[in-house]
Formats: sequence, C-alpha cells, structure tokens
Amino acid sequence: MFADPATHPHAAAERATYDLHENDPADPRYRAFLARLSGPLLQHLRPGMEGLDYGCGPGPALSVMLEEAGMRMALYDPFYAPDMAVLERRYDFVTCTEVVEHFHRPAADWTRLAGLLRPGGRLGVMTRMVPEDRAFHRWHYKNDPTHVAFYSPRVMAWLAGHLGLEIDLMEGDVVLMRRP
Repeated sequence: MFADPATHPHAAAERATYDLHENDPADPRYRAFLARLSGPLLQHLRPGMEGLDYGCGPGPALSVMLEEAGMRMALYDPFYAPDMAVLERRYDFVTCTEVVEHFHRPAADWTRLAGLLRPGGRLGVMTRMVPEDRAFHRWHYKNDPTHVAFYSPRVMAWLAGHLGLEIDLMEGDVVLMRRP
C-alpha cells in the first residue's frame, strides 16, 4: 500500500520531521525497542562480521549496539550519513529499522537493499505491518506524513521471493531475510 506520490513530503520537510526524533544510543528504552531486531539478528552473526545500518538516522543507536556485540558497522542515511560509497560494497548483514515505510521508490530501494548482501547475508527490517482487520483508517502509523509505503506479512513474503531472499523470521514488526 502506498501514499499518493503527490502527497510525499519534500526533502526539507522530511528532514525537519526526522530532526525531531530522539534516537539517543544511551537511552535504555530506545535500545530495548531496537533489541527486538538486534536480538534475533545477533543469533545469526559472529563477531567481526560487517554490517550496514541503512537509514541510521541522526543517532545511529542500532549500529552502536551491534558494534558493542563485536560487529564492524558502516552507516548510510540520505540526510545524516550520505556517503554513497558504502552502497558500493556488500555486507554480511544490513539493518533497516523504521525506514522502509519512508521509501518513495520502494521497488528501487528494496532492490538496493537486497543487492547489498553477500551470499548468506541477512537483512533485518523493522516496520509496523498494516492491520489485518481492515482498520487502516484508524491506524495511527499512517498519519505520519513521512510514512508513504506500508507492508503486510504477505507483502514481505512476496518481496523476499521476488528479491531472491528467504524469510528467516517474521514476528510482529520484525522481519529477517537471508540471501541463500
């Protein structure tokens, strides 16, 4: 499900919204929120593996957590870490927390994500799933003007297959995919 492209915020408005986020790596509540992805992902990783925090935002807390677990991390964010050179490499894993709902060009962005993985690499995604009870009109998540793409478990399964990935885990708002 996608928002009409005519309603997508312009980059300056989008950045202004993101500047209000408080993604402090020292905040225990934020770390607990991110641990819903890092915990299951770390079960498949070993120290020294290389990862990319795609869409890391102004406070790359998840990359800090993964570095504390012994991973080597690169950062990419179009506003806060716009180093395109990191997108020319391949990684053992890529994390994408609370980012895919902001994709203005989902087909290209998902293809890019999958292309960043080495064979055996893992993609960890966290995003709220569209409610299955047809209560979309009451769903608060759609009210954020920067949220323009929405996913369901069925769509995630389709995306994985389309991108040549396997789904390892789909639990709540956490999805782990793996390149065979």
